[in-house]
Amino acid sequence: MNLSAVQSLQAASLYGILDLGYLGSRDPLSIAGQMMEGGVGVIQLRAKGRREREIFDLSLKLSTLCRDNGVLYIVNDFPELARETKAHGVHVGQEDGRIEGIRARLEEGQIVGRSTHGLNQAIAAEQEGADYIGIGPIFATPTKPDYSPVGMMLIAEVQKAVKIPGFCIGGIKLENLDQVVEAGAKRVVIVSGILQAENIGDYCQAALKKIRANLS
Repeated sequence: MNLSAVQSLQAASLYGILDLGYLGSRDPLSIAGQMMEGGVGVIQLRAKGRREREIFDLSLKLSTLCRDNGVLYIVNDFPELARETKAHGVHVGQEDGRIEGIRARLEEGQIVGRSTHGLNQAIAAEQEGADYIGIGPIFATPTKPDYSPVGMMLIAEVQKAVKIPGFCIGGIKLENLDQVVEAGAKRVVIVSGILQAENIGDYCQAALKKIRANLS
């Protein structure tokens, strides 16, 4: 794995997802820029229902933008797209095959993240060689309607059992962020809260302030 990517993962507290389903007519590059100004350490492009060729140009531009600003850029679901647009890595779900197979479709040094929904899945992802995991959904969320919330207890359990970075995800917003961090989360993913905020940069900064205050 790329050492700088490892260091960036370890240092990241806030992970933002650029979900095209939430953007409407807004410019994804502008939204990504606002997220970076707010201090996100990782940006993932999520484009459910889109084909790789439809988002190739956008992914290429996001990859350049993130690299120029020292932010990790991750592509959801598409290893080949991550490779071809020189993303830092790809994020995959439980049904997307083994990590070894995913990594074989990437360039050397690109990272692989895995969604997990329980302690056994988190441990298995680390054993397979995932570079980081998503832990959730912590709360009910429309982006994961098929999964029941895993609850707060899982956060501490995973933190004790798994050494790779774990990002808590699922229904997390400023309103409940304190609960999540107090339960043991060191890293969080926020989706709709960021994308629907009146001022995205301010929202991200407020989220980071809460995370750092609870960890100090």
